[in-house]
Amino acid sequence: MTNCVPVITIDGPSGAGKGTICQLIAIKLGFHYLDSGALYRLLVLAAMRHAVDLSNVESLAVLAAHMDISFNMNSEFESQVILEGEDVSALIRDERIGSDASTIAAHLEVRAALLSRQRAFAKYPGLVADGRDMGTIVFPDAGAKIFLTANSEIRAKRRHKQLMDKGKDASLASLIEQVKKRDERDMTRKSSPMVPAHDAVIIDSSHMSINGVLELGLEIAKKNGIHPQ
Repeated sequence: MTNCVPVITIDGPSGAGKGTICQLIAIKLGFHYLDSGALYRLLVLAAMRHAVDLSNVESLAVLAAHMDISFNMNSEFESQVILEGEDVSALIRDERIGSDASTIAAHLEVRAALLSRQRAFAKYPGLVADGRDMGTIVFPDAGAKIFLTANSEIRAKRRHKQLMDKGKDASLASLIEQVKKRDERDMTRKSSPMVPAHDAVIIDSSHMSINGVLELGLEIAKKNGIHPQ
């Protein structure tokens, strides 16, 4: 499926630190990086711009298959998400877009339309894939699989700090509730529910530093024969 391209999957709930850790591992190993969650956020934004109703699953699936998207790394090693030639990295992090992305991700037709696009990111020298079903559905034969999680309240506090640092008002109580609802939606959906792969290493980052998680992730990759390029 991945044509022997080394793939590391890191799945888990929102706020566990997947994005940060995936990007750092990708940089350390010289691999490509896939933010699969961004694909669903991009689809929401594209739907808004092309007047596609989010309840119209058939139209969403068509749009998903034909979106003009790309992921780049800038000079500061920050991931850039491009939609139709525009850097929309900041736009797709809006809380409403995130909530809508979780909702449309529950549709089998939408997930199917994005499946081949996600698998196409597996290119030499390797890929680090961030998501919720990377190790179970998208890359079941990945060389190393990690399920990164953290306590829901801690994840909400992390998100609260991010928003406050950007000068945005946010209710911690509301964020905690949103995190819990999204977890339930992601774990109970019929299509590709968020569960650890049977061969994934589970890491609880609740009380770990970024460097601690990074070192553990690189160690897991090394044990599975995946090395820097």
